Amino acid sequence: MAKSFKRSYKFSFKTSLYITIFQTLVVSLFSLFLTGFQLWPTLGFALITYLISFIIIQYRVEHFIYKRIKNIYDNVTLLDSSTLSPSQITTDMATLTKEVERFAEGKKLEIETLQVRETYRKEFMGNVSHELKTPLFTVQGYILTLLDGAMKDKAVRKKYLQRASKGVERLVYIVKDLDMITKLETGDLHLDKENFDVVELIQNVFDLLEMKAAKKNISLAFDLLYKEPIMVNADMDRMQQVISNLVVNSIKYGKKGGTTEISIENLIKNKVIIRVSDNGEGIEKANIPRLFERFFRVDKSGSRKEGGSGLGLSIVKHILEAHNEKIYVESVYGVGSEFSFTLEKSKNRTKTGRKKIKS
Repeated sequence: MAKSFKRSYKFSFKTSLYITIFQTLVVSLFSLFLTGFQLWPTLGFALITYLISFIIIQYRVEHFIYKRIKNIYDNVTLLDSSTLSPSQITTDMATLTKEVERFAEGKKLEIETLQVRETYRKEFMGNVSHELKTPLFTVQGYILTLLDGAMKDKAVRKKYLQRASKGVERLVYIVKDLDMITKLETGDLHLDKENFDVVELIQNVFDLLEMKAAKKNISLAFDLLYKEPIMVNADMDRMQQVISNLVVNSIKYGKKGGTTEISIENLIKNKVIIRVSDNGEGIEKANIPRLFERFFRVDKSGSRKEGGSGLGLSIVKHILEAHNEKIYVESVYGVGSEFSFTLEKSKNRTKTGRKKIKS
């Protein structure tokens, strides 16, 4: 509302003109019957009447509008009446109306944004409590059973303590992932960028997850034999986490006897695109926009049996955004899915030391 308005005299001009014409006609009629029509006195009277009417109307209209607008500012706590001055309120109603509409639209968008955030906050708190509740109750149940007398049996004691330990590990896993996402969002996580061979990194991930994939008879492979190294510039540890999370996700939702395949392609001069595709169950179109939300699971029951914190894809998205890169999803339900993301090529083909960068 601090915009400078153009002072408008249109309303006062027309109203004063109507009053002057009316009064001049009345006075002319009286003058005609009493003393006869006299031109110059009549014109003088009309001019004085017009000027006086114009000044009074202009002042009163501006004062009237200012008082009404100030009352609105005083009554609406979102508005600051101290920023309002009489010079800003004129008879330029078109500009004033546009300013009010602009202000109202801005507040409407703010309210809608707050409503979306509140809905997200409620969902997030519900998901966090649900994810933490299961391992907490599991640990509590085993400990209470031991305290109630099962501790005396050595075999039972060891088994229950091992299960309680797994529950604690899951809690730690969830908390660590939440801590990482928070750091990524607030910019507190430092990226140690370096040049490295992404082919070698992917092979290391395959080696680490080979046994997990073997349980479902899923093969991990490249789309072709990469004989030459492909050097990229990124935080190697974080990129390993990204690729690991994507491969684990493909194994989790892949079908038995299926395949998880990774390809590396040149995208533009200084970028490569890495694709992680599988022939698993795929993702329904309605679920794709929410894939990277915290704790969002396509298959609520099945994914919990597989374990994990429910934060894997959200972490992937945040790590890539910290690198100023993007991730894409293509999926056909019942056919398979493909996750792809971009990476910056290194400017030289040799490995160099790490460069610490705040994300």
